Amino acid sequence: MRDTGEYLFTSESVSEGHPDKVADRISDTVLDTFLEADPYARVACETLVTTNRVVIAGEVRGPGSITPELLMHKARLAIQDIGYEQEGFHWQHAKVECHLHAQSAHIAQGVDAAGNKDEGAGDQGIMFGYACTETPDLMPAPLYYAHLILRRINELRKSHDLSVKGLLPDAKSQVTLRYIDGKPVGATSIVLSTQHEEGLEAAQIKAMLRPLIESSLPAGWMCPDAELYVNPTGTFVIGGPDGDCGLTGRKIIVDTYGGAAPHGGGAFSGKDPTKVDRSAAYAARYVAKNVVAAGLAEKCTIQVSYAIGVAKPLSVYFDLHGTGADIDEVKLAHVVQEMVNLSPRGIREMLHMNRPIYVPTSSYGHFGRTPDEEKGTFTWERTDLAAALKSAFNR
Repeated sequence: MRDTGEYLFTSESVSEGHPDKVADRISDTVLDTFLEADPYARVACETLVTTNRVVIAGEVRGPGSITPELLMHKARLAIQDIGYEQEGFHWQHAKVECHLHAQSAHIAQGVDAAGNKDEGAGDQGIMFGYACTETPDLMPAPLYYAHLILRRINELRKSHDLSVKGLLPDAKSQVTLRYIDGKPVGATSIVLSTQHEEGLEAAQIKAMLRPLIESSLPAGWMCPDAELYVNPTGTFVIGGPDGDCGLTGRKIIVDTYGGAAPHGGGAFSGKDPTKVDRSAAYAARYVAKNVVAAGLAEKCTIQVSYAIGVAKPLSVYFDLHGTGADIDEVKLAHVVQEMVNLSPRGIREMLHMNRPIYVPTSSYGHFGRTPDEEKGTFTWERTDLAAALKSAFNR
């Protein structure tokens, strides 16, 4: 996003009941099941969900105790937790199929450590990390508030709060903010579409949710009532996988920075940490967030690239968007690589990624979340590198 002038910028989010997020949740459930049994299991799981049908497919390498029957049972429990007990998609009645098979030996030989060869990247690719000072979590503001609105609705729905009575799991939000000289100053429009029970009208839902939306934004940021679009199509009863087919990895912009930063194209859910699509994107966010937390810049984008079977990154690039004052971006790249081992092994050891920590990432974004030391989740959101970065640049 620009740092001068006045402009509008929009980001969207989707709830955990959105069909693509149901698929992500099941894929990460499969991953966590394998990692709980074997921290070094290999998983690349894809899920498709549609009307009363779930198809799990992909490649794995792990203990024989993880049977298709167990994974299908876990998938049903995940769907139950989301809240689907509808005629067209029900956790008990949906047909669940599991078509996972063994990982390719040709991929394994490039990824596995052997002799003097370190663990290699699971694929080639480019990954980006980003951070900015727009919100306390150092995330772009439009996405931050789009996530927050849906997360609050979901928490109320799952606690059976009467203020959201009649709302169902599938929902989408979209927040447009006005920027002046690179700073967000308020919302110009907000869109919210939420699945609901028969009998609720769009006007009722708008009245129900307007206070929650306004309280989710900073004071004075609420858009005009005419620009608050709640269920603009009118009726949204048929939703979730019954209304639209869902696939793993189809919400990569929602998962990352809402379009405010580049994306390398790789999805996250269902992939173990040897897949740099996931682990290197997390490491890039960790580095970018620490650069901003250290006060070296107000915005930071980092790109890293890898080759399949090769441990070291092929390139590390920084862009501080003109907000880094006298910070030399080339020097920053060298300093970071001295401090942080960006090989697949280095990343997973630094961020403790060989653990069953991925189900919570499957909705409301992989970044801008609060690290939980007890559960070991969202370790890439720590800012424990900031002090060393400050010292390296005499700040």
